[in-house]
Amino acid sequence: MEISFLSKEEYTIQGVYVENLHNRPYCIFDLEGTGIHVETEYITQIAAILFQNGQIIGKFDSLVKSPKLIPDAIEKLTGITNEEMLHAPAFPEVYKQFLDFCGEAVLVTQAGYEYDLPMLDKHCRIHGLQLFPNTVIDTKALFANVHREWNDIFSTDYLINYYKIGDNDVPRHNALGDCILISRIFQNILQDYSNKDMKSFELEKGLTIKRFVMPKSDLDEDNGGSHDS
Repeated sequence: MEISFLSKEEYTIQGVYVENLHNRPYCIFDLEGTGIHVETEYITQIAAILFQNGQIIGKFDSLVKSPKLIPDAIEKLTGITNEEMLHAPAFPEVYKQFLDFCGEAVLVTQAGYEYDLPMLDKHCRIHGLQLFPNTVIDTKALFANVHREWNDIFSTDYLINYYKIGDNDVPRHNALGDCILISRIFQNILQDYSNKDMKSFELEKGLTIKRFVMPKSDLDEDNGGSHDS
């Protein structure tokens, strides 16, 4: 898999191939962090669910100790506090548990090509660990591939509104809650693939994806921000 960031507004993804889309097990994962900038921020929560045939068959959820204080706005947004960070396990311990939980399943994330994967890669490099070899599907790319006639920013809210997905029963900006929400988005996209008799996800020639750009006022340190894109 190759991800090329063309600008702050878009990137291309190629070299992804997943066959038998509709029957295999998946591990849907999500992160929370101290902020949205991968270069300067740190993971505070990793969660994942095992998902197959429309059913959640397992859950994983852990805080991750951050070397950086969580800004007030991010504490309010995620509900994760600096006090909880004092007793949270370190990244290497949580990462091992996460890998054991996911096993060899194909991973699924929302906006993961632009946030979650770079964040995990950064933390692995800091701790001298190897990034997992699992294939990763980003629901933004999966949706863009099946709807190539559209050229919008396929944010979480965009996909929720498009599929008319209920989200009042899960906490947003909580990694586990977002995993559950991603599973609903993912299941709807898989139905689109089924309707078009598409049994695999294949990006050999590359696909351009628009990135979510946070309004400048929301990126100020005092206001924090969210990576929910």
